[in-house]
Amino acid sequence: MGPPRPRRVGVLIAVALAALAADIVSKTIVVATLQDRAPVRLLGGLLTLRETRNSGAAFSIGTGYTIVFTVIACGVVVAILRTARNLRSLPWAACLGLLLGGAIGNLIDRLFRAPAPLKGHVVDWIEFPHYPVFNLADSAIVCGGILAVVLAARGLQIDGTRLSGKDGEEEADEPAAEPSAPAEPPARPEPSARPEAPAPAAEVAPEAPAADEPAPDGAPRAGDGPSGSGTGDVPAREEKH
Repeated sequence: MGPPRPRRVGVLIAVALAALAADIVSKTIVVATLQDRAPVRLLGGLLTLRETRNSGAAFSIGTGYTIVFTVIACGVVVAILRTARNLRSLPWAACLGLLLGGAIGNLIDRLFRAPAPLKGHVVDWIEFPHYPVFNLADSAIVCGGILAVVLAARGLQIDGTRLSGKDGEEEADEPAAEPSAPAEPPARPEPSARPEAPAPAAEVAPEAPAADEPAPDGAPRAGDGPSGSGTGDVPAREEKH
């Protein structure tokens, strides 16, 4: 297995901060320029800028349950931060960053805007024909939710692994390496020739002692006769006179 994938917490934080900053700045401008004023129609009425206050969830859903949605938003933020410990997928980092930035953007309105803490109304200002008024935080939440559905459908996990479609087994989300050429089988060793038996050593006759070498004690010297002369000839018999 290869080295573990790097964590993508930095990407998550960067996306969340970008979404949060865009939401806060846009709401500040809308409150300063459109509060208690007539809506501004753009693109022939296709887009309308209207400052409204929403006590419910995104797109003015569930008005009157502000405290409930505030608690839910706090739980979403905590869950995303805990999930970030195992975050190693870049697409999931962008997805969770959008969800986190949008949730915090609307949560700030609920905590600090009128009429009271935990009951604050969220500022909405974007309106399309036949569509509820919303803000950039709502857009970030919706985009993050759609991206989460797409990533889950493709089997991509938060830790960067991918689930196969048939057996559900996890596999690394990395391009498969090109198959290498099969290694050639090792050549079979040629049978070595049968070793020849060593030739028996020739029997060497013991060498006779040289004539000038002293014989061992008690042994007659070569060429000595029984009388001990050096000629070795048998003495002739004396003739009787």
